[in-house]
Amino acid sequence: MNRMRFLMPVWFWVVAAIFAAAVMLLWNWLMPAIFGLAVINYWQALGILALSRILFGGFGGGDKMMLGGMMHGMHGRNPIRDKWMKLSPEQQQEFIRKRMSHFGRGFHGGLNFDFEAGENTSKEQEKQEKP
Repeated sequence: MNRMRFLMPVWFWVVAAIFAAAVMLLWNWLMPAIFGLAVINYWQALGILALSRILFGGFGGGDKMMLGGMMHGMHGRNPIRDKWMKLSPEQQQEFIRKRMSHFGRGFHGGLNFDFEAGENTSKEQEKQEKP
């Protein structure tokens, strides 16, 4: 058991060295060719890894990784799925129908927002209403 405790830091540094080498190789292969950036050395690659860890909190595991840590503390539960499962099949179909009618027309959807009425209206609905 003591031997495993000794090997954990060694494995950590071995894995960090491999990741740094991979970052350096990928950076030097892609970034100068695509963006015209400078070539980096091994220590700069290790610094980029450390910076990304600080900024993004990556390389972790467990439920921290789900949705960038937003699900942390929920112990793997998905509240949206739980709510969906509580809906009856009719309610699920109604929800799907409403989402499809709202988002089914592409990114902009041809919707106009009527601020005074407080509702979205489509151009198609406006054409049908006008004789």
